[in-house]
Amino acid sequence: MAKKNSTKDTEQSLSLFGKIRAILKNETIHFVVGLILVIFSVYLLLAFSSFFFTGAADQSIIDSGNTQELASVNNGVKNYAGSRGAQLASYLINDCFGISSFFILVFLAVAGLKLMRVRIVRLWKWFIGCSLLLIWFSVFFGFAFVEQYQNSFLYLGGMHGYNISNWLTSQVGVPGVWMILLVTAICFLIYLSARTVVWLRRLFSLSFLKRKQKAEEEEEGKAPEEFTDSWTAKGKKKPVSAPDVVEPDTEEEAFVATPEPAEEPENEITLDLGGITEKEPAKPSHEEVSMIIETPAPEPASSLSDKPAVAEPTFEVETVEEDEYKGPEKEPYNPRLDLENYRFPSIDLMKHYENAEPTIDMAEQNANKDKIINTLRSFGIEISTIKATVGPTVTLYEITPEQGVRISKIRGLEDDIALSLSALGIRIIAPIPGKGTIGIEVPNSNPKIVSGQSIIGSKKFQESTYDLPVALGKTITNEVFMVDLCKMPHMLVAGATGQGKSVGLNAIITSLLYKKHPAELKFVLVDPKKVEFSIYSVIEHHFLAKLPDGEDAIITDVTKVVQTLNSICVEMDTRYDLLKAAHVRNIKEYNEKFINRTLNPEKGHKFMPYIVVVIDEFGDLIMTAGKEVELPIARIAQLARAVGIHMIIATQRPTTNIITGTIKANFPARVAFRVSAMIDSRTILDRPGANQLIGRGDMLFLQGADPVRVQCAFIDTPEVADITKFIAKQQGYPTAFYLPEYVGEDGGSDLGDVDMGRLDPLFEDAARLIVIHQQGSTSLIQRKFAIGYNRAGRIMDQLEKAGIVGPTQGSKAREVLCVDENDLQMRLNNLL
Repeated sequence: MAKKNSTKDTEQSLSLFGKIRAILKNETIHFVVGLILVIFSVYLLLAFSSFFFTGAADQSIIDSGNTQELASVNNGVKNYAGSRGAQLASYLINDCFGISSFFILVFLAVAGLKLMRVRIVRLWKWFIGCSLLLIWFSVFFGFAFVEQYQNSFLYLGGMHGYNISNWLTSQVGVPGVWMILLVTAICFLIYLSARTVVWLRRLFSLSFLKRKQKAEEEEEGKAPEEFTDSWTAKGKKKPVSAPDVVEPDTEEEAFVATPEPAEEPENEITLDLGGITEKEPAKPSHEEVSMIIETPAPEPASSLSDKPAVAEPTFEVETVEEDEYKGPEKEPYNPRLDLENYRFPSIDLMKHYENAEPTIDMAEQNANKDKIINTLRSFGIEISTIKATVGPTVTLYEITPEQGVRISKIRGLEDDIALSLSALGIRIIAPIPGKGTIGIEVPNSNPKIVSGQSIIGSKKFQESTYDLPVALGKTITNEVFMVDLCKMPHMLVAGATGQGKSVGLNAIITSLLYKKHPAELKFVLVDPKKVEFSIYSVIEHHFLAKLPDGEDAIITDVTKVVQTLNSICVEMDTRYDLLKAAHVRNIKEYNEKFINRTLNPEKGHKFMPYIVVVIDEFGDLIMTAGKEVELPIARIAQLARAVGIHMIIATQRPTTNIITGTIKANFPARVAFRVSAMIDSRTILDRPGANQLIGRGDMLFLQGADPVRVQCAFIDTPEVADITKFIAKQQGYPTAFYLPEYVGEDGGSDLGDVDMGRLDPLFEDAARLIVIHQQGSTSLIQRKFAIGYNRAGRIMDQLEKAGIVGPTQGSKAREVLCVDENDLQMRLNNLL
């Protein structure tokens, strides 16, 4: 009886704790509390503001301390917030922190807006910042305006600032207090932005370096020489094992990879085979399995966890002596400085689902166990052990057959087991790779939602060091399933209508948005249905790439799709030329060289962002454009991996005339949602299985030998809208990322319509630019002069008619006919 009572007490305490936890997580409660905080901050603002004008008149009433007089209606208090507001203002301003008490209002308002989901902020950073500013300004005003405490009713620093400043003055003197205030102010600026250190170094070292350089040049008897090229070096080459890496400015960059330890999942239970109808003394049915990946035990000092997340390749770079650098030029190039204030989306933007954690229902597990054993026994098959692994939507039963039982016999009983369990989507894995067991996957009667928040917020995703991490969902063992798009390198997504393809694409794109900076990643989104990707149009100036003359960043016109794919082929060829010139094999090595400033931008080198091409409803494109679409896709899939261009194509018609042999050969990673027929599953995966899925995000991922069953993370359209709006509100690039121009074989301009009497004002500058770079490209003129595509095209036509560049050559850049600037000047003199 004592045990039963203690069990009941434990259950009641757990249920009470769960109710309290649910109340605290309730969005309505959050909104109400946030609204109260905002209203209270406005009330305090009214009281503080009124205190500056009415504080002198109210001071005698407040100092008297007469509670009855303050509580009376005609108490004579003139503060707009009443007697209580006057008391609060007098206490917080005069008795506490002075006018810096306004930072209390700021924090209360920010906390209220966060709880109301009006603004997404990091509350602990605001708390630290407001607290430091509150104390610093209190001490500063108390120290700087100490005489004001004797002549005014208003104490600018409050009694806190007055007492602290007096104590500091007695300890370190007046100069010491000023030094303490200056040092703490500098430390706070460094806390706000690490760039403060760079600015201080420039301030302290600029004059010293100039004087030193001038003295050295006078000693050598040489005229001052400007530092013209910070990208090339004159010293000897020496191996560098670990290039300097720019310190991360944001928390999202500072993760360190920690390997997951191999441990037994908590959701695995062993079922007793002693009697079919005997009840199991196993875990109680109320016990729950946490969806969050457990934090692994800390590794020893020599483990991989001590290594930084940034790769450390060993290669040779040109270096110079320390005195040959000038100022900040010796720092590695940081592409993120283009948008240095960019903040990654927070987890709070994604929806939290209550009761989304999978539960172990022992009654259901025992019933399914009995039905499986009875069905196998009826066909003369005995098993020695059975173990159940409960997942979010599917439970895996691992059985070990007795010796002498043929595996093919169990595999043929798939339909019979499905009939006995009255379940949809029974799938038999015979045998399970790497184990001496046979798996039977049975859908749960109460499936749970795998939220995007639980995947994106998991420790495994946050600490991932993949180049392009994609978090798809959770496996049957409740582990976060992640892949690296760079390693795949292309992905084919297929499945019937309404089975989760669009949600899967949202999960892929959202994963990349949460981990990559706009300078490091660009998307090319193709949407023939015109409605699937329209929600991403607001981040055009951050993450999207398009043609120079394209109006919409989301490509919906089939003719524009063909032109865009061919333009990506041009970009691919250009990148291969740059890799060849840099003597590297892939984009990762190239960008590392560029970051370490061993590649000269004057020779056309640039930092290359990854480009991810996502095509929704590939079948519609094949039906309308056919080979015109398939050929550039096949070429990109075959060659673009090394230059950082990756493709994801999705279709709801997985037939052989849509997914051809060429497509399948170049897309080794396959994601199959539920399909209606086995032949469609064979088309996608080259094996059955996708026709036995249960839908609603249930999928099979194949890369290599055996497919993995995954429950796709559910990221709804409102969540994606909140994420894209958060990104769009921040500062972006002036335009989208422009792909190079592409002119078909029949393309060209009619030079008879070019009026050489009305040359563009940028004609001479564009001509010199083309000759210096020896590259006849309209996109080059666009980027350098920040002009539109039409104007750049007219300038290129004028250059062609003037004989400076040659005619169009399909997808290649125009030939430059002028050898050098002298030849160009002669042509310009004859023309003008």
